[in-house]
Amino acid sequence: MKNRKLKNSELDRKSIDAFKEANKTPIIVVLDNIRSLNNIGSVFRTADAFLIEKIFLCGITATPPHKDIQKTALGATDTVIWEHHEKTKDVIKTLQENGVKILSIEQAEDAVMLQDFTPQKDTTYAIVFGNEVKGVQQSIVSMSDEVIEIPQYGSKHSLNISVSAGVVMWDLFAKMKA
Repeated sequence: MKNRKLKNSELDRKSIDAFKEANKTPIIVVLDNIRSLNNIGSVFRTADAFLIEKIFLCGITATPPHKDIQKTALGATDTVIWEHHEKTKDVIKTLQENGVKILSIEQAEDAVMLQDFTPQKDTTYAIVFGNEVKGVQQSIVSMSDEVIEIPQYGSKHSLNISVSAGVVMWDLFAKMKA
């Protein structure tokens, strides 16, 4: 049969323990005041897919366990390490003190288009995604090492945060593994 779909049993999925032991992609996700529990769950699921190091849930961003997060995370809250912090700026400051480069995903002056961004070897990046309405807080954008913009060519000028996270995580993962 041409292009036979694979069964779940053929996908060689990692167990929770194997995931935790696996070498991680040097990417940390920071969710800055995300309202939607489904978006949060979706980010967890995508972070699991690309072996992301950690997720920081900041401000009003809800935390597991919650049925609406679980509905879209499909168990990824058990594999991806996460922490909650009240203030995003405190997380950013600590990450920078530990040598992590901060990339806000936002539309801003002097932003680098995603396709033009090349990650440096041996560097860990924290990618910051903002609130569904207000985006990443200006104070966080100002603290960032760089601002990355996802190019968009239609009549809308924003993507859902879960879509943005998927696009950026895949792009950085692919560039880092090349």
